Amino acid sequence: MENVLLYILGILVVVVGLAVSIGLHEIGHLLPAKLFGVRVSQYMIGFGPTIFSRKRGETEYGVKAIPLGGYIAMAGMYPPGKANDKGRTATTGMFQALVQDARTASADTLVDVDESRAFYKLPVLKRVVIMLGGPVMNLLIAVVMFAILFMGFGVAQTSTTIGSVSECVLAATSERQTCESTDPEAPGFAAGLLPGDRFVAMDGNPVASWAEATDYIRAAAGKELTIVVERDGAEVTLVAEPLLTERYVYDDRGQIVEDADGVAQTENYGFLGIGAASEIVRQPATAVLPAVGENVVAVTHVILNLPQRMIDVVNAAFGPDERDPNGPISVVGVGRIAGEITSLESTPVASRVASLVGLIGSLNVALFVFNLVPLMPLDGGHVAGALYEGIRRFFAKLFGRPDPGPVDTAKIIPLTLVVVVLLGAMSAILIYADIVKPISIF
Repeated sequence: MENVLLYILGILVVVVGLAVSIGLHEIGHLLPAKLFGVRVSQYMIGFGPTIFSRKRGETEYGVKAIPLGGYIAMAGMYPPGKANDKGRTATTGMFQALVQDARTASADTLVDVDESRAFYKLPVLKRVVIMLGGPVMNLLIAVVMFAILFMGFGVAQTSTTIGSVSECVLAATSERQTCESTDPEAPGFAAGLLPGDRFVAMDGNPVASWAEATDYIRAAAGKELTIVVERDGAEVTLVAEPLLTERYVYDDRGQIVEDADGVAQTENYGFLGIGAASEIVRQPATAVLPAVGENVVAVTHVILNLPQRMIDVVNAAFGPDERDPNGPISVVGVGRIAGEITSLESTPVASRVASLVGLIGSLNVALFVFNLVPLMPLDGGHVAGALYEGIRRFFAKLFGRPDPGPVDTAKIIPLTLVVVVLLGAMSAILIYADIVKPISIF
């Protein structure tokens, strides 16, 4: 029962974290919009029926039933399509911009509103600032989360301490995971290495990292290797003979490389049969931004290869293939991972909290990158429209032509609808895959 409650707690943490991230994302739009004088009629977290709202000045602030999005409603998001028409009101929310035309009669239009307060009347730079405010807020949240994780909790790093010692040697192609009496002893076990031993030196050379120890072991395959370890406060000298063996070859995604016939590839490798113990090490402030940058690059790579990634997800969900742990995942999948983290009783509470902090930070990186995709109704689509307008006006002025006026972004509403349908289909597939074949942290 306790595990179930902890699992539910993990899901709630993600839901609250997502809702807060969305709320701050919309504040990133709201503050510059008000600063630049745009009339904002609504600030809402969530979609669906309104649970709570209160009007302050000309803006209604509220929370809706489904906390999976948010929006602010700005007057004059689209320029008038014809002469003497008033600009229509739209929102920065994903679905609100699509349905707004259908609700024109009840929407907050520019009637009785100074047209200079319309979004489309702003200079290009101010419109870009407003639309980038949301993604930038997500980026700032990610930086804060990673700073808490790296500087407050620390991150796991391999140490020079031995965490595990295999008793026997199994071939890379072996399907067994347990030793039998006929299996040869692993060199590390035969030499007397024990979990908890800390490497001090190898062949008279100091060992400062596990990577250095691995290099010495590889180079000494088939030869005697003198190893000095610290055990219970005293130095112990042992002699081992690393075995020249083979292991699977892995690609950048951690998948086993196969040849054209589907046979797993192996490589020669100096082997003792030991594994490193990890330790939590607090990182300096200088490590935060590079870590966020690596996450941004990783998410960007996923989005750029999204068609193939989605094909992989479909093959896994409806076939025998396994899910790629580095592939796309839905909110349901994120919730399941959070539940697994919080219900893992063998892990210290601090480590579980740190994992949730990192998860929320990574989620905000994903929101940052995804919202920059230059397609409406995403923020990047509005930015692209504003930049296109600025470029068009620049060349018109350069060649002495009349001002072409604002770009009528409402004309690409049909394309926006296609994008939304595709995003909806993708979300449905990911949710289904996360239910029938979820990605697990174990």
